[in-house]
Amino acid sequence: MDGSAGVHGHRVPDESLLDDEKSMLANDPGGMLRATASAGAQVRESAALAAEADLSMLSDEGRPRAVVVAGIGTAGLTGNILATVAGHRCPVPIIGHRSAGIPGWVGAADVVFAVSASGRSPEALAAAEAAVRRGARLVAIGNPDTELQAMAERARSPFIPVPRRAPARASLWGLAVPVLLAARAIGLVKVNEADLAETATRLDADAERCRPAADSFVNPAKSLALGLAGSIPIVWGSSPLATVAARRFADTLAANARYPVMAGALGEAGRGRVGLLDGVFGGLAESSRDIFADPDASSDDATRLRLVLLRDGGLNPEEDADEPVAVEERRADAVQTLAERRGVRCDVLTAEGGSAIERLASLTAVPDFASLYLALAHGLDPMAVPAISEMKELSNPMPEGIQ
Repeated sequence: MDGSAGVHGHRVPDESLLDDEKSMLANDPGGMLRATASAGAQVRESAALAAEADLSMLSDEGRPRAVVVAGIGTAGLTGNILATVAGHRCPVPIIGHRSAGIPGWVGAADVVFAVSASGRSPEALAAAEAAVRRGARLVAIGNPDTELQAMAERARSPFIPVPRRAPARASLWGLAVPVLLAARAIGLVKVNEADLAETATRLDADAERCRPAADSFVNPAKSLALGLAGSIPIVWGSSPLATVAARRFADTLAANARYPVMAGALGEAGRGRVGLLDGVFGGLAESSRDIFADPDASSDDATRLRLVLLRDGGLNPEEDADEPVAVEERRADAVQTLAERRGVRCDVLTAEGGSAIERLASLTAVPDFASLYLALAHGLDPMAVPAISEMKELSNPMPEGIQ
């Protein structure tokens, strides 16, 4: 097979494409922009579906020893979201599990969340099967009328349906909200209806700001995309919540725009990875730039770092938190100063909102759209990823008799 088969687009981004709404929509036949704009609606719909599910048995059986959230990709990220919203004071450990089955220690004292947007992922199905076999409580979340729902019904376990209308990576809130509400039923998180309503409203507002018809100079997602174009992005989060958003941005940049990204916590970066700012793609590359040149122009072939810093300084009512806000803020200020001294471009997004879930939404909405606009600037269809289809074919070859 030709390794370039099905690969379309152009290496050099075309800024003019982002101000041509008709062309953008033509290059997005799968409707990823529309699906991403539905984030607020996902919050409302999934909250309503969770309310209709019978979660009373979760509270009736009391607090578990531990919670395992099993899933892959975006479904797997819901475990990180739950752990972050629950916070360090959560009375039980919350473990994300992104491979088949469940950890060997899981048993009757534990709860397993099996999450799958399709309702068919091998990881979620294997986790559900193992949970039932070991006597653990099971909560299944995913596409209705699938094997995952059937397994939950056979085990007489709660199932929260999340109708699949888009790829999993565009369904983050449809998957995350049921996880949070099921955890609330167990008594692990404090998420109320007002928090969900405010989160949905913020996602709606950000979708309006980032709409395709808004020109690049007033659209924060288009501006972020153009700043990242042609660079090697590094996305760091200043807090645990911001780090979840950073890893989400890395996932969408890789899947939608096909950009290699490094993401993680700013605290970890300060122990070694901040040295990238001095390296061949950082300060060394910037030192060769003409000081009179346009700072955003790509006048040579050097690939450079572009730092995206997600800051969460604000809410931190727990005085005994591992990383107080003041420490996170000083660290973020220091990294911005280091980047400025070396000429490394830095974009900063700051969380807003009165609850953890709303603040997380404020750090994911614009980056989600930015990953799509970056793909479209390169002429890429953000939904169609030929390499994924090829990998499935190569990993699961058809039996010889059927070929």
